Amino acid sequence: MVATVNGSERARVVEVEALDAGYNGNPVVRDLSLHIGQGEVVALLGANGAGKTTTLATIAGLQRPLAGTIRMDGKDIAGQPAHRLARGGLSLVPEGRALFASLTAGENLRLSAGRDASRDDVLDLLPELRKCLDRKAGLLSGGEQQMLAVGRAIVRRPRALLIDEMSLGLAPVVVERLLPVLRRVADELHTAVLLVEQHVALALEIADRGYVMAHGRLILESSAARLRSRRDLLKACYLGDLDRAAELAGDPEPGPSAEPAGG
Repeated sequence: MVATVNGSERARVVEVEALDAGYNGNPVVRDLSLHIGQGEVVALLGANGAGKTTTLATIAGLQRPLAGTIRMDGKDIAGQPAHRLARGGLSLVPEGRALFASLTAGENLRLSAGRDASRDDVLDLLPELRKCLDRKAGLLSGGEQQMLAVGRAIVRRPRALLIDEMSLGLAPVVVERLLPVLRRVADELHTAVLLVEQHVALALEIADRGYVMAHGRLILESSAARLRSRRDLLKACYLGDLDRAAELAGDPEPGPSAEPAGG
């Protein structure tokens, strides 16, 4: 299968179809379908409680889907454990970073890299980490810790990278530094990137496409350019006004003077 992005065709790396996901048999996410192409950045947007984290955790193998299909490179991966998916090329940066605080940044990278990967790509993408390699992860600043979490996820050049709320608790200046790194990961490492991000405007600046969720369901898919220009549409989606969102989604593209989407 292929995905068309900005007029060019890209192989679909991750495909999700009719996914139901939740806890103790109770669905939080219902009938969700999405895909990410090779070298593509896709933003998964929505208000708190929309089901974004549950979606990422289920794709990454941290919990089993209740129904539906998850494929990576055309192979069914639904229900496979997270460690097996990680070895197969799917990396997750969870909310909270999940670093080994008592190990140095360099040791964190070496553990993730194993024997078959180099950290050179990581240090080229995140040169600020060079000065942190001999410092314990628990003593790094919040921004340095997030850089390390991203670096640890990409050190093996994954086929797919899932990132949950990378900017949580970080200063905007750090977010503005980190998000373009994800664009470079997609462009230079040809990784498929799925990003959950609270800074909507910044996320859409580096994304190719966006999906918007509300109440556990996917309610909108569009190009990032269109979502950036449709503050009214995004506002209706975030407020859960699905009738209004559906009405606005059918409107023609606004002119160049339209107000950009906010965060």
